[in-house]
Amino acid sequence: MAIATTERSYIRQNIDPHIIDEISRLKESLKAVILAHNYQLPEIQMVADFVGDSLELAMKASKLSGIEYIFFCGVHFMAETAAILNPDSKVIIPDMKAGCPLADMITVEDIKELKKEYKNAPIVAYINTSAAVKAEVDICCTSSNAVKVVNSLPEKKIIFVPDKNLGFFVKRQIREKEIVIWNGFCPTHLWFSEEDVEKARRKYPQAVIVVHPECREEVQLKSDFVLSTGGMFKLPREINAREFVIGTEVGMLFRLKQTYPDREFYPLNERALCPNMKKNTLEKLLNQMRKPENLVQVEKKIADSALKAIKRMLAVT
Repeated sequence: MAIATTERSYIRQNIDPHIIDEISRLKESLKAVILAHNYQLPEIQMVADFVGDSLELAMKASKLSGIEYIFFCGVHFMAETAAILNPDSKVIIPDMKAGCPLADMITVEDIKELKKEYKNAPIVAYINTSAAVKAEVDICCTSSNAVKVVNSLPEKKIIFVPDKNLGFFVKRQIREKEIVIWNGFCPTHLWFSEEDVEKARRKYPQAVIVVHPECREEVQLKSDFVLSTGGMFKLPREINAREFVIGTEVGMLFRLKQTYPDREFYPLNERALCPNMKKNTLEKLLNQMRKPENLVQVEKKIADSALKAIKRMLAVT
């Protein structure tokens, strides 16, 4: 039996079908859409209208119209981005405590200090930042388009915040620019080590090893591909391989197994679980749909400034 079928059966066996029915009914009555990140729980992914990475979700949000409610199953900075791109919709997050440690590693005050120190260098901010930080920078990027975004800037010196490992990935691709990298990181992706890659090579000798650019530099260098989750999702239909070892948050494997039941996907490290992503549950989503309270709002002045950096990114993409 294919893994995808097994997982579908698990969902059916463990989730009350009345919950699924009520979510569908409420979605229609609220004129709502459900967006979910690739790291969300399987049951969240299964009820979502769209599942994707940060860039895909940002682009989807930018194209929505006539939607009264966006139920965003991800972490807070992602919901902020959706709110900025959809000022006429109410953006609701199932759990308001679903934050991002990486996003918290850079503040507005830090950005202002960088501007003083590097007066003529544009600042590129990873999408994993607060709206307030986005409002202070020149352009945003995601792990999907970071190289393209940095290449689009004419300046030779670039400031990159906050993820040092994604910064390393970009720097490795663009040798002709001087890239000053902020010392931030994703705690979940620090679970992956060189030893994990070496063990995977021995255990799955035929497998392709794919890791996220938030992984440590040495892990990236030992892997076959360094890709965003969006890139990971596309890879199995682009190359002739039957087995893949996936080095990112374990939630990504569910979507891969669902989409490619004839392939095998193994986690590079089973402990790589983001506790914040997993704070959103089906029950919390349903409760918010019954009584929408967790409204994600961005002050208009901040939203207007952040929108410029986000739209500049989308234009490059």
